[in-house]
Amino acid sequence: MGSPKRDSQTFSLPIDATHPQFVNAVGRAFSILRCFQHGERYLGNQEIARETGLPKPTVSRLTFTLASMGYLEYSATLEKYALGTAVLALSHAYMKNNDVVSVARPLMRELAEYTQSAVMLGAADGLRMVVLEVCQGDPTFQLNLSPGARVPHGSTALGRADLASRPLDVFQHRLRELEGEIEPEDWPRIRDGILRAREEYETYGFCFSMGEWNPDVFAVGVPMVSADRSRVLAFNCSGRISVMTRDRLIRDFGPRLVALRNTVFEKVEGRF
Repeated sequence: MGSPKRDSQTFSLPIDATHPQFVNAVGRAFSILRCFQHGERYLGNQEIARETGLPKPTVSRLTFTLASMGYLEYSATLEKYALGTAVLALSHAYMKNNDVVSVARPLMRELAEYTQSAVMLGAADGLRMVVLEVCQGDPTFQLNLSPGARVPHGSTALGRADLASRPLDVFQHRLRELEGEIEPEDWPRIRDGILRAREEYETYGFCFSMGEWNPDVFAVGVPMVSADRSRVLAFNCSGRISVMTRDRLIRDFGPRLVALRNTVFEKVEGRF
């Protein structure tokens, strides 16, 4: 039997264990690796089982396998696991082979210095955005974020830009997923912000987060959709509220961020 044909939209909607092509063992292994968030260096099998919802015997077999392949390292003293060097090798290969980051970096640095803000490039990872690159332009007001950090999808300009560019069916599916993750009392505010951002994107070509993720930070975000529409990256510009006024975001910083996105898109010919 031949392999199923996949087009550019195959992975635009989330795929789970019910899909006939989904290999559960692989999915479970990667769910373990995802447990090691920014700042979580060591985790034991019991902690991983609690985080993933997997049975502890299953976790024990998978962590043993991942450690034997170098994706986890085991500390006999702590009886816990940390990420292994094989993960770093994958990360390095991704960054090395990603022309977008190398093309965008000098442009991001220039914009960060002009706006006195943090300019970031990110990509969706489930219901979070992963920061791929960040350039800080204000030495007295720096966001504590670095490549690899994950930020919320619904309240950040980076995440809202990603959501705003998605086809309606994908957008509505993501909203349902986010609703299931966010506290019920917070959801109406987050949902309204996401819907407003989609309208802003239609109006201006970019969208905002005005203190909704961090009360001291205003931000503008813009998506970059690949030529074949199979991938979405997002740029944002985040800074102190005294500098990032809404009027300045609309008239100056937002259009400059769009111009940066367009330049990067043209240089990589829409392929990323």
